[in-house]
Amino acid sequence: MKTKFMNKEAKIAIIGLGYVGLPLAVAFVEKGFHTIGYDTSARKIDSLMYGVSDIADISNQTLQGCLDTGAFELSSRAAILREADAIIICVPTPLTEAMEPDMSFIKHAMEDIIANAKQEVFISLESTTYPGTTRELICGPMLEKGYTLGQDFFACYSPERVDPGNKQFHTLNTPKVVGGVDVRSKELGEILYGQVIDTIVPVNSTEVAEMSKLLENTFRSINIAFINEMALLAEKMEIDIWETIEAASSKPFGFMKFTPGPGIGGHCIPLDPMYLSWKAKSKNFYSRFIDLAHETNHLMPEKMVDHAAEALNLHQKSINGSKILLVGMAYKENSNDLRESPGLHIYEQLCTRGADVSFCDPEAPTFRDTAGNMQESVAVDYEAFAAYDLVVIVTPHKAFDLAQIGTKSQLILDTKNTLKDSFTEKKWAYGKVHNTQAMTKELSQR
Repeated sequence: MKTKFMNKEAKIAIIGLGYVGLPLAVAFVEKGFHTIGYDTSARKIDSLMYGVSDIADISNQTLQGCLDTGAFELSSRAAILREADAIIICVPTPLTEAMEPDMSFIKHAMEDIIANAKQEVFISLESTTYPGTTRELICGPMLEKGYTLGQDFFACYSPERVDPGNKQFHTLNTPKVVGGVDVRSKELGEILYGQVIDTIVPVNSTEVAEMSKLLENTFRSINIAFINEMALLAEKMEIDIWETIEAASSKPFGFMKFTPGPGIGGHCIPLDPMYLSWKAKSKNFYSRFIDLAHETNHLMPEKMVDHAAEALNLHQKSINGSKILLVGMAYKENSNDLRESPGLHIYEQLCTRGADVSFCDPEAPTFRDTAGNMQESVAVDYEAFAAYDLVVIVTPHKAFDLAQIGTKSQLILDTKNTLKDSFTEKKWAYGKVHNTQAMTKELSQR
């Protein structure tokens, strides 16, 4: 197995070709490995076979280049896993409505592996999960099937660290944590990933690797919640939180800059802390930090809707019946990822309050609302922005011309302070002091 990995003679199978799996598969192909992409969605596989990528970080040209090598096989049939020497699981791990881990996708992946795996196979799990998952859900079924750990199969956990849209850090240059359930598994994991990733960070157990991912994003969740709370406090005290943050950031040690916003989104930050909280409760440990951060961050979309209502009231308008445009719906800038996006929650709450809501997002042009109806983006037509009673900047993609938005809109709710560098104080007149992440601005000449 080691020789196969080092000589790139091994066939690598990736289960799940989403934001994590497809970039990883492309990385293995580009490094000279014969790579199998397996996804249960036949529609996705058909699209990829035609060279059409649905992942923003993988262009159609890059995908087609991989297909042209002949070393990238795609299939929606689990039987293709029979050819694989190494299988890497990159499937979703959502939370249930009760905020408990949904392990069904990992369990289904293991069913496919059990039914098709070679007698000697390396398995790595990358999906975000709670500590102990690799031993329970990967090793457990393999041992029950009669495989011997360290001889017939090897198992690692290596958490994904994908940051969609990040041009600086990507699959190849983001350090890769690798933990094995035994010494041989760890060694194989280091060798395999080391053929593709620039920097490998080995740890002594899968539990450490699993915990490291949750620690990373729980740290971010708590600090984002803290700065959001400080923004709300600063607003009450009529203090400019943005200037305050810049002042604090001048300290060259002991301070890490976080900025407020309309909420948190993506797969990791909203979900990972709840995996840790759920696991902690099984050990009769209750993390008040995690639960409070979750509560604070998930309150922010509602706060933005309250700000929208206040802004409209200042101009003798009711939120009920007002035309409102949301600018940017993806959870982060320059991405098409709508998972857990605060924009979706703002949209639903505005609709519930009777507003006539549209959205504009060239990166993520469609989504399904909670009623199951498909909503489509309006065109990027800045002249048309003047027809809306309120424009809410949620996600300021680079594709947007902020100067045009500022010039053409009647009333703006800027949830991320994006217009601070676009216009001078003299150009803007504040209807009310909104010195937090939610700033209502109106052109003085209007």
